[in-house]
Amino acid sequence: MSKTRTVTSEANGARGDAARPSLWLTALSLAAIALLIALGVWQIERRAWKLALIDRVEQRVHAPAQPIPSPATWPIVSAANDEYRHVSVTGRFLHDRETLVQAVTEEGPGYWVLTPLRRDDGTLVLVNRGFVPSERRDASTRRDGNPQGQVEITGLLRVTEPQGGFLRTNVPEQNRWYSRDVAAIAAARGLDHVAPFFVDAGAGSQSGSGPIGGLTVISFPNNHLIYALTWFALAFMLAGRLIVTFGGGLFRRKEPWSGFVHEAAAGSDAVARRTGSDAGTIVEPTWRKNV
Repeated sequence: MSKTRTVTSEANGARGDAARPSLWLTALSLAAIALLIALGVWQIERRAWKLALIDRVEQRVHAPAQPIPSPATWPIVSAANDEYRHVSVTGRFLHDRETLVQAVTEEGPGYWVLTPLRRDDGTLVLVNRGFVPSERRDASTRRDGNPQGQVEITGLLRVTEPQGGFLRTNVPEQNRWYSRDVAAIAAARGLDHVAPFFVDAGAGSQSGSGPIGGLTVISFPNNHLIYALTWFALAFMLAGRLIVTFGGGLFRRKEPWSGFVHEAAAGSDAVARRTGSDAGTIVEPTWRKNV
């Protein structure tokens, strides 16, 4: 009977051991849970930063127009402190130095028209006068839209866009532009004393057949809450799975041993039989028939 109990206990222990994950798998799961939680917290922090950025930009866009930064402050102009500021600038356009930058807008495909504006102090500011479709790429098709003399431009301050657009690099020597790279455009057009930023002209700057202004797109995707919930959900599911797996060996309720034994008759053989996962061990006599 003692031997029978031992066999039963060993079987139950084997089932418990099989339910427990290995040490390295447990450690890996815990590390993954910690990483997923950290990613969720990071997305929450990113969301707070993005909301603050959107609020800051909204305030800049709708504030009264201010003069562009003075040349003394140009070295410290940055996206964080100055992007999308509502500014104004006065000067004369150098239409013979304009640059066309490929663009896709709500008006369709075409070009941004970037024209240098010379101020009274001799410094230059590139002004994105707006959008023209491909059929009006040639400046001769929009001469009546090119203002002469002193003009005042009101718009949004934008930081330079170096190198090129998405998967497309500017090729100055071929006059192919995919981004508004102020330094590269200034070098290609032989311009000096140029501000390190450009100005997107507002809608009221259009005249005649000139470029369509006021098409600046201000959009900041804010999906951080969805990402955070996704990371937290994955961490919760992985933790739940780990608990269930451990529960198979550590937290399962211990059932009392319910086996019973029939003592075999003297001189008889015994056969052990188990029926069902929770059945007791039964020892029954095997009768020999006399032939």
